[in-house]
Amino acid sequence: MSAEIAQEVEHQTIATNGMNLHVAQAGPVAGPVVILLHGFPEPWFGWEGVMRLLAGRGFRVWVPDQRGYNLSDKPAGVGAYQIDLLARDIVGLIDATGRERAYVAGHDWGAAVAWWLALRYPERVQKLGILNVPHPQIFLRHLLSSPQQLRKSWYMFFFQIPGLPERLMRRDEWSLGARSLIGSSRPGTFTVADLQRYRAAWAQPGAITGMLNWYRAAFQRPPRIPADPRIHVPTLMLWGAQDRFLDAVMAPASVDLCDDGRLIMFPDATHWIQHEEVERVSELLAEFFGPIP
Repeated sequence: MSAEIAQEVEHQTIATNGMNLHVAQAGPVAGPVVILLHGFPEPWFGWEGVMRLLAGRGFRVWVPDQRGYNLSDKPAGVGAYQIDLLARDIVGLIDATGRERAYVAGHDWGAAVAWWLALRYPERVQKLGILNVPHPQIFLRHLLSSPQQLRKSWYMFFFQIPGLPERLMRRDEWSLGARSLIGSSRPGTFTVADLQRYRAAWAQPGAITGMLNWYRAAFQRPPRIPADPRIHVPTLMLWGAQDRFLDAVMAPASVDLCDDGRLIMFPDATHWIQHEEVERVSELLAEFFGPIP
Protein backbone atom coordinates (compact mmCIF):
# COMPACT_ATOMS: atom_id res chain seq x y z
CA MET A 1 0.00 0.00 0.00
CA SER A 2 3.01 2.34 0.21
CA ALA A 3 2.41 3.67 -3.33
CA GLU A 4 -0.92 5.06 -2.15
CA ILE A 5 0.55 7.38 0.49
CA ALA A 6 0.42 10.60 -1.60
CA GLN A 7 -3.16 11.56 -0.81
CA GLU A 8 -4.17 15.20 -0.46
CA VAL A 9 -5.55 16.07 2.97
CA GLU A 10 -8.32 18.66 3.16
CA HIS A 11 -9.39 20.54 6.28
CA GLN A 12 -12.85 21.70 7.32
CA THR A 13 -14.60 22.97 10.42
CA ILE A 14 -17.84 21.08 10.97
CA ALA A 15 -20.62 21.94 13.42
CA THR A 16 -21.83 18.96 15.43
CA ASN A 17 -23.63 18.55 18.76
CA GLY A 18 -23.10 22.20 19.64
CA MET A 19 -19.37 21.98 18.89
CA ASN A 20 -17.19 23.09 16.01
CA LEU A 21 -14.74 20.31 15.22
CA HIS A 22 -11.75 20.58 12.94
CA VAL A 23 -11.84 17.60 10.58
CA ALA A 24 -9.10 16.40 8.24
CA GLN A 25 -10.43 14.58 5.17
CA ALA A 26 -8.94 12.56 2.34
CA GLY A 27 -10.04 10.19 -0.39
CA PRO A 28 -12.75 10.21 -3.06
CA VAL A 29 -15.87 12.07 -1.96
CA ALA A 30 -18.12 9.26 -3.20
CA GLY A 31 -16.16 6.56 -1.37
CA PRO A 32 -17.43 4.69 1.69
CA VAL A 33 -16.97 6.89 4.76
CA VAL A 34 -14.47 5.91 7.45
CA ILE A 35 -14.17 7.98 10.63
CA LEU A 36 -10.92 7.56 12.58
CA LEU A 37 -10.88 8.68 16.22
CA HIS A 38 -7.65 9.61 18.01
CA GLY A 39 -6.81 9.23 21.67
CA PHE A 40 -4.64 10.97 24.26
CA PRO A 41 -2.45 12.92 23.69
CA GLU A 42 -2.79 12.86 19.91
CA PRO A 43 -4.62 15.23 17.58
CA TRP A 44 -5.99 14.11 14.22
CA PHE A 45 -2.55 13.48 12.73
CA GLY A 46 -1.98 10.48 14.99
CA TRP A 47 -3.98 8.70 12.28
CA GLU A 48 -2.41 10.46 9.29
CA GLY A 49 -0.48 7.50 7.87
CA VAL A 50 -3.49 5.17 8.05
CA MET A 51 -5.75 7.92 6.75
CA ARG A 52 -3.70 8.41 3.61
CA LEU A 53 -3.45 4.70 2.93
CA LEU A 54 -7.19 4.09 3.37
CA ALA A 55 -7.89 7.09 1.13
CA GLY A 56 -5.63 5.52 -1.47
CA ARG A 57 -7.80 2.41 -1.34
CA GLY A 58 -10.90 4.46 -2.23
CA PHE A 59 -12.37 5.30 1.17
CA ARG A 60 -13.49 8.80 2.12
CA VAL A 61 -11.70 9.24 5.45
CA TRP A 62 -12.65 11.80 8.09
CA VAL A 63 -10.36 12.34 11.08
CA PRO A 64 -11.53 14.91 13.62
CA ASP A 65 -9.68 16.69 16.34
CA GLN A 66 -12.12 15.62 19.03
CA ARG A 67 -13.47 18.21 21.46
CA GLY A 68 -10.79 19.66 23.70
CA TYR A 69 -8.02 18.97 21.19
CA ASN A 70 -5.88 21.07 18.86
CA LEU A 71 -8.07 23.14 16.49
CA SER A 72 -11.51 22.01 17.73
CA ASP A 73 -13.69 23.68 20.36
CA LYS A 74 -12.61 23.28 23.97
CA PRO A 75 -15.66 23.71 26.19
CA ALA A 76 -15.08 24.59 29.82
CA GLY A 77 -15.87 22.23 32.66
CA VAL A 78 -15.41 18.53 33.30
CA GLY A 79 -19.05 17.79 32.53
CA ALA A 80 -18.54 18.76 28.88
CA TYR A 81 -16.36 15.69 28.37
CA GLN A 82 -18.73 12.90 29.37
CA ILE A 83 -18.49 9.91 27.06
CA ASP A 84 -21.99 10.20 25.64
CA LEU A 85 -21.35 13.80 24.61
CA LEU A 86 -18.14 12.71 22.92
CA ALA A 87 -20.03 9.97 21.09
CA ARG A 88 -22.79 12.34 20.02
CA ASP A 89 -20.14 14.58 18.47
CA ILE A 90 -19.34 11.67 16.16
CA VAL A 91 -23.00 10.93 15.46
CA GLY A 92 -23.21 14.54 14.26
CA LEU A 93 -20.17 14.02 12.04
CA ILE A 94 -21.83 10.98 10.50
CA ASP A 95 -24.87 13.17 9.85
CA ALA A 96 -22.58 15.70 8.18
CA THR A 97 -21.23 13.07 5.80
CA GLY A 98 -24.75 12.64 4.43
CA ARG A 99 -24.67 8.91 5.16
CA GLU A 100 -26.83 6.87 7.51
CA ARG A 101 -23.86 4.85 8.75
CA ALA A 102 -20.08 5.02 8.68
CA TYR A 103 -17.18 2.70 9.34
CA VAL A 104 -15.59 3.80 12.61
CA ALA A 105 -12.19 2.98 14.08
CA GLY A 106 -10.60 4.36 17.22
CA HIS A 107 -7.38 4.18 19.17
CA ASP A 108 -6.91 4.83 22.90
CA TRP A 109 -9.63 7.28 24.01
CA GLY A 110 -10.89 7.29 20.43
CA ALA A 111 -11.51 3.57 20.83
CA ALA A 112 -13.46 4.26 24.02
CA VAL A 113 -15.69 6.64 22.05
CA ALA A 114 -15.99 4.05 19.27
CA TRP A 115 -17.07 1.36 21.75
CA TRP A 116 -19.69 3.75 23.15
CA LEU A 117 -20.98 4.57 19.69
CA ALA A 118 -21.49 0.88 19.01
CA LEU A 119 -23.19 0.39 22.38
CA ARG A 120 -25.54 3.38 22.26
CA TYR A 121 -25.87 4.22 18.56
CA PRO A 122 -25.31 0.91 16.74
CA GLU A 123 -27.58 1.93 13.87
CA ARG A 124 -24.98 4.57 12.89
CA VAL A 125 -21.95 2.24 12.83
CA GLN A 126 -21.50 -0.08 9.87
CA LYS A 127 -18.41 -1.82 11.25
CA LEU A 128 -16.19 -1.13 14.24
CA GLY A 129 -12.39 -1.08 14.41
CA ILE A 130 -10.74 -0.99 17.85
CA LEU A 131 -7.05 -0.45 18.57
CA ASN A 132 -5.61 -1.20 22.00
CA VAL A 133 -8.52 -0.35 24.28
CA PRO A 134 -10.85 -2.88 25.91
CA HIS A 135 -14.62 -2.86 26.05
CA PRO A 136 -15.62 -0.41 28.85
CA GLN A 137 -17.18 -3.12 31.00
CA ILE A 138 -14.05 -5.26 30.75
CA PHE A 139 -11.78 -2.34 31.59
CA LEU A 140 -13.78 -1.38 34.67
CA ARG A 141 -13.88 -4.96 35.90
CA HIS A 142 -10.14 -5.40 35.33
CA LEU A 143 -9.22 -2.06 36.90
CA LEU A 144 -11.08 -3.01 40.09
CA SER A 145 -9.67 -6.53 40.29
CA SER A 146 -6.13 -6.40 38.89
CA PRO A 147 -3.28 -4.79 40.87
CA GLN A 148 -1.19 -4.93 37.70
CA GLN A 149 -3.70 -2.88 35.71
CA LEU A 150 -4.11 -0.51 38.63
CA ARG A 151 -0.37 0.17 38.53
CA LYS A 152 -0.47 0.67 34.76
CA SER A 153 -3.31 3.18 35.18
CA TRP A 154 -1.62 5.33 37.85
CA TYR A 155 -1.58 8.38 35.57
CA MET A 156 -5.39 8.38 35.31
CA PHE A 157 -5.56 9.06 39.05
CA PHE A 158 -2.82 11.70 38.84
CA PHE A 159 -4.78 13.51 36.12
CA GLN A 160 -7.65 14.03 38.58
CA ILE A 161 -5.64 16.68 40.48
CA PRO A 162 -6.82 20.15 39.39
CA GLY A 163 -4.16 22.23 37.69
CA LEU A 164 -1.03 20.30 38.66
CA PRO A 165 -0.91 17.97 35.61
CA GLU A 166 -1.32 20.98 33.33
CA ARG A 167 1.62 22.77 34.96
CA LEU A 168 3.86 19.71 34.73
CA MET A 169 2.92 19.06 31.13
CA ARG A 170 3.81 22.62 30.08
CA ARG A 171 7.28 22.54 31.64
CA ASP A 172 10.39 22.44 29.46
CA GLU A 173 8.45 22.80 26.21
CA TRP A 174 6.10 19.91 26.87
CA SER A 175 8.95 17.50 27.57
CA LEU A 176 6.82 15.19 29.75
CA GLY A 177 4.45 14.39 26.89
CA ALA A 178 7.28 13.99 24.41
CA ARG A 179 9.19 11.64 26.75
CA SER A 180 6.06 9.59 27.35
CA LEU A 181 5.51 9.03 23.63
CA ILE A 182 9.15 8.11 23.03
CA GLY A 183 9.45 5.92 26.11
CA SER A 184 6.32 3.88 25.46
CA SER A 185 6.88 3.23 21.74
CA ARG A 186 9.37 1.35 19.60
CA PRO A 187 12.59 3.26 18.87
CA GLY A 188 12.19 5.73 16.03
CA THR A 189 8.38 5.73 16.07
CA PHE A 190 8.10 9.46 16.82
CA THR A 191 10.53 11.74 15.01
CA VAL A 192 11.72 15.18 16.08
CA ALA A 193 9.37 16.69 13.48
CA ASP A 194 6.47 14.60 14.82
CA LEU A 195 7.06 15.84 18.34
CA GLN A 196 7.13 19.45 17.18
CA ARG A 197 3.66 18.96 15.70
CA TYR A 198 2.46 17.48 18.98
CA ARG A 199 3.91 20.35 21.01
CA ALA A 200 2.15 22.88 18.78
CA ALA A 201 -1.16 21.06 19.25
CA TRP A 202 -0.76 20.79 23.04
CA ALA A 203 0.04 24.51 23.20
CA GLN A 204 -3.28 25.54 21.63
CA PRO A 205 -5.20 27.72 24.13
CA GLY A 206 -7.22 25.54 26.48
CA ALA A 207 -6.11 22.29 24.87
CA ILE A 208 -4.24 20.63 27.71
CA THR A 209 -7.09 21.12 30.19
CA GLY A 210 -9.61 19.93 27.61
CA MET A 211 -7.53 16.82 26.95
CA LEU A 212 -7.17 16.01 30.66
CA ASN A 213 -10.88 16.62 31.26
CA TRP A 214 -11.62 13.42 29.34
CA TYR A 215 -10.01 11.51 32.22
CA ARG A 216 -11.63 13.68 34.87
CA ALA A 217 -15.09 13.19 33.40
CA ALA A 218 -14.57 9.40 33.29
CA PHE A 219 -13.97 9.40 37.05
CA GLN A 220 -16.27 12.22 38.18
CA ARG A 221 -19.15 11.58 35.77
CA PRO A 222 -18.81 7.86 35.04
CA PRO A 223 -21.14 6.48 32.38
CA ARG A 224 -23.70 3.80 33.07
CA ILE A 225 -23.02 0.75 30.93
CA PRO A 226 -26.21 -0.20 29.02
CA ALA A 227 -28.20 -3.16 30.32
CA ASP A 228 -27.13 -5.03 27.19
CA PRO A 229 -23.34 -4.65 27.08
CA ARG A 230 -22.87 -6.73 23.96
CA ILE A 231 -21.60 -5.23 20.71
CA HIS A 232 -23.93 -6.17 17.87
CA VAL A 233 -21.83 -4.42 15.19
CA PRO A 234 -19.13 -6.46 13.39
CA THR A 235 -15.88 -5.67 15.21
CA LEU A 236 -12.18 -6.01 14.44
CA MET A 237 -9.78 -5.53 17.36
CA LEU A 238 -6.07 -4.92 16.73
CA TRP A 239 -3.82 -5.05 19.80
CA GLY A 240 -0.13 -4.32 20.30
CA ALA A 241 0.98 -6.84 22.94
CA GLN A 242 3.77 -4.62 24.31
CA ASP A 243 1.31 -1.96 25.53
CA ARG A 244 2.63 -0.38 28.75
CA PHE A 245 -0.73 1.09 29.71
CA LEU A 246 -3.28 -1.68 29.16
CA ASP A 247 -3.06 -5.38 29.97
CA ALA A 248 -3.44 -7.58 26.88
CA VAL A 249 -5.61 -10.09 28.78
CA MET A 250 -8.48 -7.61 28.34
CA ALA A 251 -8.43 -7.99 24.55
CA PRO A 252 -9.91 -11.51 24.20
CA ALA A 253 -12.40 -10.78 26.98
CA SER A 254 -13.57 -7.75 25.00
CA VAL A 255 -13.98 -9.71 21.78
CA ASP A 256 -16.06 -12.21 23.73
CA LEU A 257 -18.63 -9.44 24.22
CA CYS A 258 -18.96 -8.97 20.45
CA ASP A 259 -21.52 -10.95 18.45
CA ASP A 260 -19.16 -10.90 15.47
CA GLY A 261 -15.69 -10.08 16.73
CA ARG A 262 -12.15 -10.88 15.65
CA LEU A 263 -8.89 -10.19 17.50
CA ILE A 264 -5.48 -9.85 15.84
CA MET A 265 -2.50 -9.52 18.18
CA PHE A 266 0.71 -7.76 17.15
CA PRO A 267 3.34 -9.41 19.36
CA ASP A 268 6.02 -6.74 18.82
CA ALA A 269 3.85 -3.62 18.72
CA THR A 270 3.20 -1.25 21.61
CA HIS A 271 0.24 0.95 22.47
CA TRP A 272 1.08 3.05 19.39
CA ILE A 273 0.21 0.32 16.93
CA GLN A 274 -1.13 2.57 14.14
CA HIS A 275 2.25 4.33 14.00
CA GLU A 276 4.48 1.27 14.29
CA GLU A 277 2.48 -0.99 11.98
CA VAL A 278 0.88 1.59 9.71
CA GLU A 279 0.76 -0.51 6.55
CA ARG A 280 -0.48 -3.68 8.24
CA VAL A 281 -3.10 -1.81 10.29
CA SER A 282 -4.28 0.01 7.16
CA GLU A 283 -4.46 -3.22 5.18
CA LEU A 284 -6.46 -5.02 7.87
CA LEU A 285 -8.91 -2.15 8.27
CA ALA A 286 -9.32 -1.81 4.50
CA GLU A 287 -10.05 -5.53 4.15
CA PHE A 288 -12.47 -5.43 7.08
CA PHE A 289 -14.33 -2.35 5.86
CA GLY A 290 -14.25 -3.36 2.17
CA PRO A 291 -14.68 -4.36 -0.51
CA ILE A 292 -15.52 -1.03 -2.10
CA PRO A 293 -18.33 -1.37 -4.67
